[in-house]
Amino acid sequence: MKDNWIIKSEEIPGPYGKYPGARTIEELLNNGIIVLDKWQGPTSHDVTATIKKMLNLNKTGHAGTLDPMVSGILLITLENACKVIPALQKLDKEYVGIMHLHKEVDYNELKSVINKFVGEIEQLPPVRSAVARKKRKREIHSINILDVKGKDVLLQIKCEAGTYIRKLFDDIGKRIGGAHMSELRRIKAGRFDESMAVKAQDLMDAYIFWKENSNEGIRDFVLPVEAAIEHLKKIIVKDSAVYSVSNGSPLYTNGISKLEKNIGINDLIALLTLKGELIALARAAMSSEEIARRKGLAAKTDRVIMAAGIYPKK
Repeated sequence: MKDNWIIKSEEIPGPYGKYPGARTIEELLNNGIIVLDKWQGPTSHDVTATIKKMLNLNKTGHAGTLDPMVSGILLITLENACKVIPALQKLDKEYVGIMHLHKEVDYNELKSVINKFVGEIEQLPPVRSAVARKKRKREIHSINILDVKGKDVLLQIKCEAGTYIRKLFDDIGKRIGGAHMSELRRIKAGRFDESMAVKAQDLMDAYIFWKENSNEGIRDFVLPVEAAIEHLKKIIVKDSAVYSVSNGSPLYTNGISKLEKNIGINDLIALLTLKGELIALARAAMSSEEIARRKGLAAKTDRVIMAAGIYPKK
């Protein structure tokens, strides 16, 4: 919406670059992300390797690791898009899972105990985890009881990134005579939900169909890299400044066409061209209000996404 933007200079896109939706399939696979519906069994690393082999790519990555027996939303980055993983790592998550109680528990008591875990909690990561085993705080936005059948409780959890749901169920169990996680599925990561999820078999079929028949249905399965930064605040860069930023230089206020309001100092932001192409992730050196009224350094490039040379030096 226009009300969310500060206009510094009205600019018209020039002949350089390309709108994200106009990229070829090859370009899309080199700068795309997949909202994969991970299946139970393999690790997130193994699933990512499978996608790499399936699409004949040199590099793939993932954001938001899922345990082997957990299914659901796993964000896969392709080739150059692996550089945007920092923008995806802190997305809030949403899960549905079955907590198996070790004894019968009164519903009201169960609900009362669960409610005590909503808000800020402390967790000690499991022994088998990729992080140091020290207590850390995490925000649980909500826990809803969807169904109870005997000792099986179906829960829906909305939480901060980095929350261990298995540990959450175990900690709840310690208050009510024991419990453990028997099943879990991630249904949302940030804005990416199950309606956007792709099954590996469908992806493979679409890829083969494209290679053998030039059918572009694979576009329905791969999102442009720009989809990864929709939640970030943005600065739109003039065509004349794209060359320097795509070569790693910082962005100065005189190279800005417009910017979103409420950018704070040191916020992770996205720098885009007038055509909506992601140039780089950056750290804001000024707030939106300062950028609007002052001259100087606006943002320090953190990770350059756009290849150098697409826009000429001016």
